[in-house]
This record gives sequence, C-alpha cells and structure tokens, in this order.
Amino acid sequence: MCGGGGAVAMSVIGASGDPAAGGVKAVADVETVDREAVEATPDTAPTIGIDLGGTKIEGIVLTADGRTLVKRRIPSPREDYRATIEAIAGLVGWLKAEAASQLPGPARVGIAIPGSLAPATGRVQNANSTWLNGQPLQSDLTARLGTPPRLANDANCFALSEAEDGAAAGARSVFGVILGTGCGGGIVLGGRLIDGPRGIGGEWGHNPLPWPRDGETPGPLCWCGNSGCLETWISGPALAADHRRVTGADISVEDIVASARRKSDAPDVRAARSTLSRHASRLARGLASIVNVIDPEAIVLGGGLSNLPHLYAEVPELARPFIFAADRRIDLRPPRFGDASGARGAARLWRTHRER
Repeated sequence: MCGGGGAVAMSVIGASGDPAAGGVKAVADVETVDREAVEATPDTAPTIGIDLGGTKIEGIVLTADGRTLVKRRIPSPREDYRATIEAIAGLVGWLKAEAASQLPGPARVGIAIPGSLAPATGRVQNANSTWLNGQPLQSDLTARLGTPPRLANDANCFALSEAEDGAAAGARSVFGVILGTGCGGGIVLGGRLIDGPRGIGGEWGHNPLPWPRDGETPGPLCWCGNSGCLETWISGPALAADHRRVTGADISVEDIVASARRKSDAPDVRAARSTLSRHASRLARGLASIVNVIDPEAIVLGGGLSNLPHLYAEVPELARPFIFAADRRIDLRPPRFGDASGARGAARLWRTHRER
C-alpha cells in the first residue's frame, strides 16, 4: 500500500445505529494508513474516493501526492438502490469525520461505479449490478451528500490509478482490465481518461470473442441479452462456468486453480489445466483485438483473476499470432495497488481531465 506512517489495521462491528456504516449491519474493515499532517488548500486538499462494488464498498481519503490517509470497507447492499445511496453517504460521512483536520472546505468525492452514466440522460447504464441501471445516481448522491460527486466506470478508475502512480506509471497509453465478476476495461491516454460521447470508452467486455474456435459460437448467453460476449468467456464466473460445461464439475475458480497446481496427472488435474489454458487463449485473443485498435503501451490486469501468475507468462505469447504488426509484443503487467485501485482512481477523478 502507499504511504508510510505505520499502518494500523483493525476490524469494527457496525452497530445498527452507526451512521458511518449507512445502516449496514456487518463487519467493516478500517485501516488508518498515514496520519502525517498535510498542508492543503482547497485545490490541493485530499480527496475522497469510493469504489462501489457488487459485494463491498471501499472508501479512502487520498492526498494529492498519492498517500492514503485512511480507508474503510463495508458490505454492499444488494438489489436495493436506496440502501446503496445510504451506504455510500454513511461511508463518505465517516471518512470526512476521520480526516476532518485535513479536508479544508467541502470534501471532493469521486465514485467508481459498475457501468457508467449515459451522457444524454445522466442515468446509470450497463451496470452488472442491474438494480442501478436507469437510476439517476449522480443527482441522488448530490442531494444526499450535499455536494456533487464525480462518477466514472470502475474499470476507468482502475486504469487511471494504475496509469498515474501504479504499475503503468510513465506509460503514455494504458489499457486497464478488470477480470472479476465482470470484464471491464478503461483507456488512459497521456494521463487523460477516454470516455467517449456515449460514456462507454474501453467497454470491451460486451464485444464478441474474436477469432472463435470450434465450440465457441454462438457462445453463452450474456446478461446484456447477447451471446458470446467476452465477459461470458474470461470473467471469473465465466471461467468456472466453462469448466462446468466441459467437465460437469461445479467447482469454484479457487478450486480449479488449486487442482491445476497439484503435482499429479489425475483426470481432474488435467481438466483444470485445460480450463485455465482455454481461458488464457480467450483472454489473449481479446487483448490482441484491443492492441490492434488502440495499440496501448501497457496493459494492466486487475480483479481477482489478475492474481493468476500464469497469465503474464502465457497470454503475451498466445496473443502474438493475432497482432497486426511487425512488433507483436504485449507489455502485460499485474497491478500495483490491486483492489485498492478503484477507490484510488475515483479519488483522482478530481485531478484529471476526461475526454468525451
């Protein structure tokens, strides 16, 4: 993690009357990272970043030089839009109170969300947390927080964080990928996020799997209504679903990986290794199509599957036949900040320009 000052980690049980937890009655992780005094003006003051995930909401207070002052993680309400608003507001309130001495003036809040805001309507679109879709999240949060937050897609925030001072620091063009419950992407060019006029810049997960092989068409049905989207092939749930279709074994990604690493030639071990090989091939073909379109200098993987070390060894080689260039190398990197990058990138939305 970033910053010095001696990290102190603890767990806090959020009681029913705890306004900081937004009414969420569950364990919240709290970490005080850096309490060094920060001389700040309103323009250089620390900013608050919130990462709204499907299972957790993480919040941080980030300084202009990238130090995390304090952070907290609480469970995400599911299938409940109003509870989501209250949980975010409660977390922002708690962070403001914890860092009050270092937040001159109104706090500036950035929020990473699944999906994005449709520029024409200001409402959420394309979120796999489907209860958010069609909702006026920005205006509702503005009313609840008393100040307008900046919202961006969670993969965009991940890409921004890793491009700014993470694994791709110094690279002019970066494609950030989240391989978790979904399959998100974000583009940073010259330090600027590329959103586009529809708010879907980098949204590669709902393009079809390129260069399909036998048995890969039409592909699994996606929640978006189409079949064969990249998300149905290379996300975490997609990897497990592929293993189940081929073997009949309904096991988790963690169990698939554990089986593949066993020193054995047993049928279940061979099947697990084949599943990981198919997944790596599909990821490689997907990334090759991105390289052929935007030619990023660096690609950073995030999400739970970014912890699989074989991807960094195998995917660049598997992608080579599909790259339309004399130089067929891919610079594929693991994240520096891991799952903290969503909240860090959200906090940085106040310090970057976005291209539409």
